[in-house]
Amino acid sequence: MDSWCPNPRAPPFVPKKGVSSIPFTCHSSHRSSPTRYGGSRYSSLRGGLDILGFGSGQSSRLSGPGMGFFRAGSKRILGRLLQGLLLLVLVLTIAVNVVIIVDKSQKLATLIPARVQGSGEEGTRGAELTMHSRRNNLRLQETAPKTLSLEVLSSHDRLAVTVDGATIVESSGDRGSGVGRGIHVLVLNQATGAVMATREFDTYSPYEDDAMTLFLNMLATGRILVFAIKDEGTYNLKSNAREALRKLGSTRVDELGWRDMWAFVTVKGGPGGIDSSATHYNRSSMPDERRRRPPSGALAEQLSKSSDFNSWGSAVVLRAEVPLVTVRESECDWSESEENRRRREFCSHIEGYGSVCSCDQPAPLTFTTEPLLNNQVHDVPVSIIASNRPHYLYRSLRSLLASPGVNPDMVTVFIDGYYEEPLAVTKLFGLRGIQHTPLGVRNARISQHYKASLTATFNIFPFARHTIILEEDLDVSPDFFSYFSQTLGLLDSDASLYCVSAWNDQGYEHTSVDPALLYRVETMPGLGWMLKRPLYKEELEPKWPTPEKMWDWDMWMRLPEVRRNRECIVPDVSRTYHFGSSGLNMNSFFQDTYFKKHSFNTLLYIELKEVDRMQKSSYEELIHDLLRDAKVLDTSKSDPCHESFVPPPTDSETPTYVLYIRMEDKLDFGAWLHLAKCWRVWDLDGRGYHHGMWRLNLNSSPLLVVGVPHSPYSELRPQNVAEFTAQNNATANTEATVSENNSNDLVQR
Repeated sequence: MDSWCPNPRAPPFVPKKGVSSIPFTCHSSHRSSPTRYGGSRYSSLRGGLDILGFGSGQSSRLSGPGMGFFRAGSKRILGRLLQGLLLLVLVLTIAVNVVIIVDKSQKLATLIPARVQGSGEEGTRGAELTMHSRRNNLRLQETAPKTLSLEVLSSHDRLAVTVDGATIVESSGDRGSGVGRGIHVLVLNQATGAVMATREFDTYSPYEDDAMTLFLNMLATGRILVFAIKDEGTYNLKSNAREALRKLGSTRVDELGWRDMWAFVTVKGGPGGIDSSATHYNRSSMPDERRRRPPSGALAEQLSKSSDFNSWGSAVVLRAEVPLVTVRESECDWSESEENRRRREFCSHIEGYGSVCSCDQPAPLTFTTEPLLNNQVHDVPVSIIASNRPHYLYRSLRSLLASPGVNPDMVTVFIDGYYEEPLAVTKLFGLRGIQHTPLGVRNARISQHYKASLTATFNIFPFARHTIILEEDLDVSPDFFSYFSQTLGLLDSDASLYCVSAWNDQGYEHTSVDPALLYRVETMPGLGWMLKRPLYKEELEPKWPTPEKMWDWDMWMRLPEVRRNRECIVPDVSRTYHFGSSGLNMNSFFQDTYFKKHSFNTLLYIELKEVDRMQKSSYEELIHDLLRDAKVLDTSKSDPCHESFVPPPTDSETPTYVLYIRMEDKLDFGAWLHLAKCWRVWDLDGRGYHHGMWRLNLNSSPLLVVGVPHSPYSELRPQNVAEFTAQNNATANTEATVSENNSNDLVQR
C-alpha cells in the first residue's frame, strides 16, 4: 500500500463483457508510465478514442453499457431501411403490372365496338365479323380466337408439316423403299392448335384407302385436317376415298393422279353443318355439337401434276392461315361424372375415336353386363399384350368389357414401349396400364414383351393360379369368359394339357358349325389362351428365349422339348376374332387370306358339350368311337378338292366322314397342305392336329382326316381303301419342314 499512488483524473474503468479485467498498478517512482500489467492496453484504448474525436468523458460512455445500446439501435435502423426498400420495389412492380393490364384492355376495347350499329341479325353478324377479324399471337391466351400458320411440303422424297414455325411431321429419304409413301393426315385441335393425331395411309397399296376413309369418318367435326402426299398416293385411291375428300371441301381430288404432289388444309364439317362458304358465324344459338366447329370447308389446296408416267410432280409448298376458336367453344358440355372426367381428359388431346368424343350422344365407357353364373374365372387375371396400335386396343377393350363375366379390376394392359396414346386409351376405360422398356428387335422384342408381361402379371397377382392372355387386335365373343369358366377345371385336373385356347386354327366359316364342340390339338394356337402359373414360373420363364435370339415366342412354345407331348383345348367355333391388318408379321393381304373369314361365335350363352370327355383317356375313346362309325371317303372315285366331295347332312342324319391321307412321319404334311389349300384353310404349315388327325367340317358334315401310317388311328383304315397322296408331295413336304423350323419365311412367301 505504501507504493500506491491514486490518479484523480483517470475515468473509472468498466471492463467489456466477456473480457477479464487486468489490475492497474502504479509505483511511486513511475507515476506517469504504464505498468507491465496492462497499462499499455488501457492507454491504447484511450488513444484510439482520442483520435476518433471523443474526449475522455465520451470514451467513458462508449466503453460502458451505452456502447451496446448504440449497436442494437444501428441494427434496427438498418433492418427498417431494408424493409422499406423491399416495400418500394413491390409497390413499383404492382404499379407496372397495373399499367400493362390497363394498356392491353384499352387495346382490346378498340377492337370491339361499344355499340353495334344496326339491329337484329345484321347487328349480331357485325359483332361476329369484328370478333373473327382479330389475329392474336399470344398462344397462351384462351379467351380470344387466334390463328395458326401452316406450311405443308409434298414432294417425291420429302414431306413436312410446319405449325407456327415448328416442324410437326416430317418424312424424308428412302427413295424406292416405300417408307412414308402415300397420304399423310395430321389432325389439329381447333382451339389450341395441338396435334391430336397423325396417320400414314399407303394408298399405293390396296385397302389403305378404306382405312383412311374410316379414320376420317371417326374424326369429330370442327377438327383442322392437313393432308399431304409423299412419293405416290393414288394407285389404290378409289372412289369412296375420293368422295370422302370431296366432302371435306377438296376441289382437286378428281384431278389427283399418278405421282402427283398434293397438299390440302381443311376443317371438318358434318351433316347439317355450317356452310363452307361462311367464314364467320354466330354460335350463341347453336347446339353443343355445332358450337365447337370453326368455319368448315377447305382453307387451302395445291396440286402439282406429273408430266409423264416415269416422273413425279414438282414439289408443292402450301401455306395457310387457319382461324381458331376459344377453348370454351370447342369443348362439350358433358355432365360431371368419373366417366366423363376420363372422357374429357382423353378427348382434349386425342382424336379419331368416333362417338367417344361426341357432344350430343357420346359412346358409353362403362358396360353393364349380365352376371355369369358360377364364374370360375372372376379372379383370373387378364393380360392384354399391346404395342403402338391404339385403335386396335380401343376396339379390343370395348369388346372385352362388354363380355359377361369380365372383372375390370383383373384386367391389365401391357404396352411395349412408352407410347402415349395406347396408355390414354387404357385410362379412358379406367383400366390398369403398364409400359415396358423394349428389349431386342422385331420378333425378339415381341418375345421379350410377352415374357415381361407374364412375369408382371403373376407378380401383381401373387395368388393367381392362372392367367388369360389376349392381344390388342382381338375381339372376344359374348361367351368368352363363360368358355374359359367351363374349361378351367380341365386345365387343373389333366396334366396332359398345355393350355386352353379360344382360337381354332382350322375354324373357318365353312369348316366350323358347332360352338358347343371342343377338340384337343398338339399345336399351341395362341390368340386368346389360358395357362397355369406353375407352367410359366417353373418351366417357361427360366427357359424363355433371350433378347438376342430372333425367335417367335409361340413357335418356341410349340417346340417338342418345350411342349413335352402336352396338348391344348380348342373350340370348333373360335371365341376370338383377329381383325388386325397391320403388324410386324401382318398386312392387309395376309389378314384377308387367312383371318378375315374365320368363324366367330356371337351367341351369348353356350353350354359346352362333353367337357369331361376332353380328358386324355376319354378323348381317345371318343375319337375311336367316331372313326369306327364314320363313313370312309374314297379319293379314287372323286376329287377331294371338289365342293361335293363331302356330302352334306340330310334331314334324317348327320354322319361323320373320314379321309385317309399319306403321312410318313410327324413332319410329312405334304398331302395335308395340298388339301388345306384347296379347302381354303390354314396351309402355311401343319397345325391343329391330334396324333396325326385333323377335325373340321365340310359342307356342314363332320370330317376326320387321318395321316397314314404316322397316325395311331391308321389301324382303323379299311384294307381296300387307298390313302390320298398329293402329286406335289415332295415339294409340299419340303415347304412344311422349312415352316416347322422358320415360320416367318413361309409367312413372307
